[in-house]
Amino acid sequence: MAALDQVGYVADEGLATAVFLALSLERPLFLEGQPGVGKTALAAVMSELLGRPLVRLQCYYGIDLKSAVYDWNYARQMVHIRLAEDFARHREASLELERDVYGPEFLVPRPLLTALTTTPAPVLLIDEVDRTDEAFEALLLEFLGEFQITIPEIGTYRAEEIPLVILTSNRTRDIHDALRRRCLYVWVDFPEPARERAILARKYPALGDELLESVVKVVAYLREAPLTKRPGLAESLDWAEALQQLGARRLTPELVESTIGLIVKYYDDLDLLRRSDRLKAVLTREER
Repeated sequence: MAALDQVGYVADEGLATAVFLALSLERPLFLEGQPGVGKTALAAVMSELLGRPLVRLQCYYGIDLKSAVYDWNYARQMVHIRLAEDFARHREASLELERDVYGPEFLVPRPLLTALTTTPAPVLLIDEVDRTDEAFEALLLEFLGEFQITIPEIGTYRAEEIPLVILTSNRTRDIHDALRRRCLYVWVDFPEPARERAILARKYPALGDELLESVVKVVAYLREAPLTKRPGLAESLDWAEALQQLGARRLTPELVESTIGLIVKYYDDLDLLRRSDRLKAVLTREER
């Protein structure tokens, strides 16, 4: 916890322990939780803390081997083939040429292969893995279980140094057990008020204790509402930064009303708060 705190990431004991074990046991770390609770930020912080490069794979539906693992430099292969055509006069030469164009020099590494072949071993962030499909999950299993990738034309690449792999999920769909078994699992929840206040104070000390306390209370109150998207730590940080830019010293109903779009992101949520008087309650709570 102290090491993470030094680089500005205020973690609870459970998350700090999981990070330590992921490094000690050389196991991937699977972080699941609501958007905006600091899952992705942990990878950047660990890259800084360990002095390792950060390799990021942003997941999306339809991502495949060519985008995530490796591809071939087709333009370079065509040039090589044309230059070698005059020498490919018989079958044996043609087969040799085919082997030549699928060599390592024509390989284009994508994030997963880059993570295995980079020295020192990087921090690999596989972000929002829940956006992918089951086919991509299956593609990940060899990598996560053995820290290796098999390329049929070349062979198997194994990591000489094990990267720190961090997977994140916003739980938009269930992730298969086979992937979960290969990882250390941590549910990352909204921070407790004391920890959230400490995080905000670290980044925006000029706001002062009274205003920071009000921000934390208002955000906690909104998280109790039945919103489509409850405000996460990311929204708290954005709101605190905006209040600092505005030179705010205390929360007023007018100030909260004019900046509510930083913490409530959906019209339906905003409409619900207004129609149910929840917004009025949160605007007047800190005024009293």
